[in-house]
Amino acid sequence: MVVSRKIRAGRALLMLFLFLSGVVVWDQIQTWQEEKTLWQTEASTSSADNDTVLLGGMPVGIYMETDGVMVLNTEKIEGIDGIEHDPAAEAVQTGDYITAVNHHEISGKADLLEAVDEIDGSDVVLTLRRGENTMDIEIRPVEYEPGSYRLGIWVRDNVQGLGTITFLTGQSRFGALGHGISDTDTNMLMAIDSGRVYRTSIQDITKGYSGSPGTMEGIIVYNNYNVLGTIDKNTEAGIYGTIDKIDELFQEQIPIETASKEEIEIGDAVIRCYIDNEIKEYDIQVTDIDTSSSEINKGLVIQVTDPELLEKTGGIIQGMSGSPIIQNGKLIGAVTHVFVQDSTKGYGIFIENMMNQVETSEPSKIMSN
Repeated sequence: MVVSRKIRAGRALLMLFLFLSGVVVWDQIQTWQEEKTLWQTEASTSSADNDTVLLGGMPVGIYMETDGVMVLNTEKIEGIDGIEHDPAAEAVQTGDYITAVNHHEISGKADLLEAVDEIDGSDVVLTLRRGENTMDIEIRPVEYEPGSYRLGIWVRDNVQGLGTITFLTGQSRFGALGHGISDTDTNMLMAIDSGRVYRTSIQDITKGYSGSPGTMEGIIVYNNYNVLGTIDKNTEAGIYGTIDKIDELFQEQIPIETASKEEIEIGDAVIRCYIDNEIKEYDIQVTDIDTSSSEINKGLVIQVTDPELLEKTGGIIQGMSGSPIIQNGKLIGAVTHVFVQDSTKGYGIFIENMMNQVETSEPSKIMSN
């Protein structure tokens, strides 16, 4: 993720981010329900083993809150005694989640800071979630100014950025990115409590070249008016949730059947992505298929061959993650990574892997796996 700038527009905060990768009013939902019924009919008559979904390719803004406060690192603090102390070094680990202070539950950095402000110098009990285990540890805070204390822990409680929607199911469940959202400092998959997807506006594209992948820059206005739906799952196979404003996000509603791994072939395919203010399909080649890959989001190797896309982007750029890959009229996967030394090439995830995740998703609080 690249944080570019902050812009104020009225009372709304505009934030510029990107990931590797991203109006019909709601009272027309009846139309959506009718189309959903049609998909289900088509799916049942065409193939019992394949799902029919709405085709994506649209960029969206993403905001997710962590399930607890994530520990990034620890630091030394100079106390009023003139000595440097590192109170948390042996107690917490990068990737831990702080869920309570002195047995009082916290949900974000604001709660943690408030709890630290109340420290009186005695030992502090932190409740941590480490993997699947929960534990209480004690830390002796450092007095760095008279009556003021610190724990010496760097933390994060949210992540923002840009991603691309891959598909939407008949149950209004979406899949996006094709890879998980990891913390930029620790490179660890983030456990989320909740999240939202927003409208976004793509402002600029930087063309990629060997050794430097290109980028897609977008503006996201994080307010209630721009919310399109919710996120409840962050996995190595992408992010998943529910779209509420379906007609607004999927202005062109294209049903498409998903393909199994066995149906995918070496050869011609297309990717569907948002370039120059429109969603278009661009020619690529599927050059390798690895059904036994140990990495869930790198089963396909693809290469951009479309002259127009190569001219505009140099190939695959940051921001394309989640772009649908289509072959023989079926959705076979999504773009996930770009090769740093050759921006015309990259990895993709099998759509089968994404569908397995969305089918186990529930619109509620879910930890990432």
